Amino acid sequence: MAMINPRQKELIAKIVYYGPGLGGKTTNLKYIFDHTSPSSRGELVTLNTQGDRTLFFDVLPLNLGTIKGYRIRFQLYTVPGQVFYSESRKIILRGVDGIVFVADSQRERMDANIESIEDLQENLRQYNYSFATMPYVLQLNKRDLPTAVPVDEMKKLLVLKGEPVVEAIAIRGVGVMETLKEIAKLVLINLKKEFR
Repeated sequence: MAMINPRQKELIAKIVYYGPGLGGKTTNLKYIFDHTSPSSRGELVTLNTQGDRTLFFDVLPLNLGTIKGYRIRFQLYTVPGQVFYSESRKIILRGVDGIVFVADSQRERMDANIESIEDLQENLRQYNYSFATMPYVLQLNKRDLPTAVPVDEMKKLLVLKGEPVVEAIAIRGVGVMETLKEIAKLVLINLKKEFR
């Protein structure tokens, strides 16, 4: 699904950060942006509503190596987490190469996590994308909060296919780069198969 730009000799892969509203998707991208060399990244575009929630998407291209002489660029997107932005979430998934699901660890947000995962799977089905083969990482965010559900309990609820799981406190940068490395590795493996 990666886009090919033969003139620039680039493969552009799309990674989408998905999850419930206020779970930490935008916080992840802002941290990555702030801790990535300006020569390795593009401009961070953020569109917010009055309540300072991501309305549409963030884009952050990252340059990571080459495949068959083509430079690899990742574009990172977030989706709006609120239920009433369902159509926007679906549109942002078009052409996705990998997904990071950012789960909110607070006990009171477990239903929202499950609802968001179900929404993700439904939106992928509408594009005929296979969740089973999609590069996918589960990030358990907000691990520092007093109402955080134990990791083992969250895994029982949210792990769907043996995907990598990263514990995070995105606001402090804990687990953010590890999550990006995990999803980048899975997407690169897929791209290498695709472009043999």
